[in-house]
Amino acid sequence: SWMGKLGYATDGSEGGVTIQKINFNVDPLLQKQVECATTMTYNEYWQVIDAGLTPEDLVVFKYEDEGISTLEDGLYTTEENLEDPEMVDKLARFVRASMKGWKYAEENVEEAADIVLENDQTGAQTEKHQTRMMGEIAKLTEGSDGRLDEAAFDRSAEITMEGGMITKAPEGAWTHDITDKALQ
Repeated sequence: SWMGKLGYATDGSEGGVTIQKINFNVDPLLQKQVECATTMTYNEYWQVIDAGLTPEDLVVFKYEDEGISTLEDGLYTTEENLEDPEMVDKLARFVRASMKGWKYAEENVEEAADIVLENDQTGAQTEKHQTRMMGEIAKLTEGSDGRLDEAAFDRSAEITMEGGMITKAPEGAWTHDITDKALQ
């Protein structure tokens, strides 16, 4: 969708690109199976750096700078839950506690990384990676109180409509009711 917004055909035709799905690693880029890969600033980008490339080896296009960033993670519920005062209270308490946790993690990056490591049942995570990831995520969450950014929602809807992923603008798809209650 964002390639279309930038004016690139995604069917592999002349002047366009061929889209190839990759998992949460950058092996195809490192093995020169692809020339470009999408990464998260807090994860895969650093896999490339850890593999031996330097920031100077890379050309980075930030979606935000290109006007094509979309919302990613969110909290979702049903209209039925929003009509139930007891559930609204539970959701607000959950959001309040979550935001308190994120603020704590922003201010205590090393401790947050340690908590992840203590709960890593795979043993695959490293302190260096988790600390760096939390530091990068702290940059993304800094200044947020948990409220949905309406402009980001509208931009995301526009981009997904242009990309054909949705056919009409969503109506009634979000509310500030829970975050307003959580922030009281």
